[in-house]
Amino acid sequence: MDWLLHSQVTIGGSPVLVREIVGNVFGLASALFGMRRLVAAWPVGIVGNVLLFTVFVGGLFDTPQDKDLWGQAGRQVFFALVSLYGWYRWYQTRHSGAGTGVQPRWASGRERLELLGVAVVLYAIAYPVLKALGSWGPQWDAWILTGSILATYGMARGFVEFWLVWIAVDVVGVPLLVQAKFYPSATMYVVYGLFCVLGFASWWRIQNRAAVATPEPVVVG
Repeated sequence: MDWLLHSQVTIGGSPVLVREIVGNVFGLASALFGMRRLVAAWPVGIVGNVLLFTVFVGGLFDTPQDKDLWGQAGRQVFFALVSLYGWYRWYQTRHSGAGTGVQPRWASGRERLELLGVAVVLYAIAYPVLKALGSWGPQWDAWILTGSILATYGMARGFVEFWLVWIAVDVVGVPLLVQAKFYPSATMYVVYGLFCVLGFASWWRIQNRAAVATPEPVVVG
């Protein structure tokens, strides 16, 4: 446990916490399980959330970086909360007779509008809060936080679009984390981005197969 909490390695000439690496490994495992629609994606992800929360708030925990990313830390909290919801939802689906935790589908037009509205509200709240907390790059950190919450919720609901939201988060997250010297997390964002393309293609194919297998009902009369 002491090794996990305090050990460091040097990457690019800068010290990096081992728990940042381990936390991201748990995050990647969660994404892999999510692509396969396994309920285990949620508890595995929560372990990663706990570890990464301690990484991004150096003012509270002993970290080598001199920049606090409160948006990155805050999203770990929201991840854990939404993951509890996703864990319950997928568990219920799995044990209702379905072969997996969720059946992918496209969000409806109304659901997309609702998600867009929630995104605007979340960003409008997150940006001034993160700026007041002294988060580094609050405008980008706020988008990462907002997008991460929406993507995690979308995954819990089985929306195919959640993979696209993750890609948008990764595009912003990589340069932010590199500049802040959180190199393992930045590297994992690159891996996540590539993985999200595969995940999107996989869920899209699954959704299409389900649509073909369930034709539209014929109305008589």
